Amino acid sequence: MKKRLMALTLAAAMCVSMAACGNSSSSKGGSSSSADSKGGDLTYSGTELGKDTDLKADITVFNHRTDMSSDDYGGTTWKEYIAAFNKEYPNIKVTVTTDTNYADDALTHLQSGDYETVMMIPAVDKSDLSTYFMPFDSIDNMEKEINYANTWEYDGQVYGVPSTATTQGIVYNKKVFSDAGISGLPTTPEEFIEDLQKIKDKTDAIPLYTNYAAGWTMGAWDAYIGINATGDTKYMNQKLVHTKNPFSDPGDDTHAYNVYKILYDAVSKGLTEDDYTTTDWEGSKGMLNSGKIGCMVLGSWAYPQMEAAGDKGDDVGYMPFPMTVNGKQYASAGADYSYGINVHASDTEKKAALIFVKWMTDESQFSYNEDGLPVTKKDNSTKLDFKGVDIEEDEPALEGEEDYLNDMNSESELNINNGGNDKVQAIIEHASKGDESFDDIMNEWNKKWSDAQEANGIEVKY
Repeated sequence: MKKRLMALTLAAAMCVSMAACGNSSSSKGGSSSSADSKGGDLTYSGTELGKDTDLKADITVFNHRTDMSSDDYGGTTWKEYIAAFNKEYPNIKVTVTTDTNYADDALTHLQSGDYETVMMIPAVDKSDLSTYFMPFDSIDNMEKEINYANTWEYDGQVYGVPSTATTQGIVYNKKVFSDAGISGLPTTPEEFIEDLQKIKDKTDAIPLYTNYAAGWTMGAWDAYIGINATGDTKYMNQKLVHTKNPFSDPGDDTHAYNVYKILYDAVSKGLTEDDYTTTDWEGSKGMLNSGKIGCMVLGSWAYPQMEAAGDKGDDVGYMPFPMTVNGKQYASAGADYSYGINVHASDTEKKAALIFVKWMTDESQFSYNEDGLPVTKKDNSTKLDFKGVDIEEDEPALEGEEDYLNDMNSESELNINNGGNDKVQAIIEHASKGDESFDDIMNEWNKKWSDAQEANGIEVKY
């Protein structure tokens, strides 16, 4: 079961740093009846904020945002969100715990059977969602309430509500780029590498910081091989699994080959930190804010964290990924971690959890505060501005093929968009040592992919 859970696709971008497991007592004692396991009459669309303000319940919330647990966080903290929530719902006690190793530890919590009332849904197979989480509502109803409703949809039911939504680009220091004489943002891999060289030649900043040592940060590179690199909304969830040798060079500076090649070239040319094994994720935030780092390849969720990491937030910017498809730049948009509600919680706990999740989505302005794209249909405000860039959402997998990518990830062990940190770390290692060419690495990946297609009986169509 552990292998199966770990092999599955995360919805968008993974992201974050956190700090220690939390109390899970509220997951005990809930009804196990069929009606209760389906949430009974409790639904997202049927939950009206401003009512049931006298509801009394204790709920726990487990998530990845350790930075928001610190009073030094430059944005709105968990303490502040809970205080605002309790002004309207004073009898719902919300205990928030966070974890720096959330992706793995959340799975451990689920496997224990004793887990929090509300969790950010980790990498579980969609067919197993009902084992752990109650459905919020039907997909038809949820699409009227939120964006990205299909992220955690299975068999017509929605099991997750995105905490925020992100797009994929590069967080950078505008002053460093300016000091290096860079007047316009790069739109191709070649231009990007040239700009990194200018930063190295003309400033004291580290051009590109890999954050190798953190591990999970390496998985961010997978997020760019879909819409950003192809301009095709069907590629990631429908075409990739059926593609022959998807890591080959198409010859036009696009697709996965050229995404990962940016990293290989940057390392091999000495345009990254001197010792990749000593990178420091938490420290890198302040380093980018102060201009000691030129840029980092991370989802837009990282943008507000870099802004808040020092007193030079105005110098922090977020640019589109440097890739152009047929003369156009694209950016993928999708849900970040999504709230799920413990299917084994009592009805009272579920009701309180529904209120909390809907309040966080509709009233807290969490997504806006975190420089995210809007989740609620009630407000389309966002701070992000990618002028001239088409921001698109991946289309879901075809019916009957929902688990194909999960199966391919498990068999090939490449874990695309599923914490495939090791393979990206290997790019850095080989580029630094010069003991394996980039083409050789990509050929190995293609072989693993082809073998996985054959093992899983997946037809090659493209």
